[in-house]
Amino acid sequence: MDFLKAVWNEFTGFFGFGGLYDILKSGNYSELLTYHGITSALGPLLPFVLIIEIIRAAFYKRFKVIEYKISFFTYVLNAFIGRVISFAMIGLCIGWFAKYGILKTTFTWYWFIYSYVVWEFSHFIYHFLAHKVRILWCLHSTHHAPANMNLSVTYAHFFLEGPYADVVRTSICILLGVNPAVLFVIMFIDGTWGAFIHIGENIAQDARFGFLNKIILTPSHHRVHHAKNPKYMDTNFCNLLNIWDKVFGTYVEEDRAMPIEYGISRPMKPHSFLDAYFGEIVALGKDVAKAPGIKNKVLYIIMPPGWSHTGDHKMSSVVRKHYFEELEKEKRSVEKTGELVEG
Repeated sequence: MDFLKAVWNEFTGFFGFGGLYDILKSGNYSELLTYHGITSALGPLLPFVLIIEIIRAAFYKRFKVIEYKISFFTYVLNAFIGRVISFAMIGLCIGWFAKYGILKTTFTWYWFIYSYVVWEFSHFIYHFLAHKVRILWCLHSTHHAPANMNLSVTYAHFFLEGPYADVVRTSICILLGVNPAVLFVIMFIDGTWGAFIHIGENIAQDARFGFLNKIILTPSHHRVHHAKNPKYMDTNFCNLLNIWDKVFGTYVEEDRAMPIEYGISRPMKPHSFLDAYFGEIVALGKDVAKAPGIKNKVLYIIMPPGWSHTGDHKMSSVVRKHYFEELEKEKRSVEKTGELVEG
């Protein structure tokens, strides 16, 4: 019975209808107007859309179980570990840094706007570092490993990435005066939207969403972020408000004429959960082991992915620079050919 109860709790936890079921069972519908009631009512929304996405894919004969393998096994492995650690780290960071906050804010609309801008900044910092520091990329790469984009990708994370992300984001927010109650509301909004932007083409083929593409970060922007095309590497780090990408020059819009290639640049075993989950850690270990001297071993850990002690760097910045140089050469060649034809 305990096993069946645990399975039921995990099932209701994934689909998010446990809280809503309890409210409906109690008959206290006024609780739906509270924060707990709202989160309970919205909780099942994304899992429901995921099911619709799978059904549509199956109907149009585009559904492949293998495309959901990495995300499914990652969710199962993380379900009992990552979430517990994340909640603990959020609480600890609030306790540690609340007294050092530079501001004391309240739950008002203007402080909410301020807090969301701060949250987005903290998310940008965490996300940027996750791409630019190799040991942190080892935690984040699991999320980029799937070679297809669909809602299940939102569940594909190494179990230590959540705690790392929450330490960085919570610490920055609390130090900059974000009220803890406001922070939890923002986390819910951000988590819901952050899951939704992984929506696949079975639901939204063109995910720019019209004028919204100019105002907020849409699934189209996030598809660009998950691309391994040189033009798109290490771009669109924000989650809802794309202001910090625009400030720091990492904002890129999707070119619909350029098919997106999902996944990571390192050659992977196709659809391998173990390679997606541990592959980057193993690769880092091999590089550290063969690196000459302590300095190079440390640099492999803290430098961006693709850095090499031999100078043969394959970092995203190098790959992007080479891509745009070749693009410029091609453009000049076409212009020169046109001038010769006209002459």
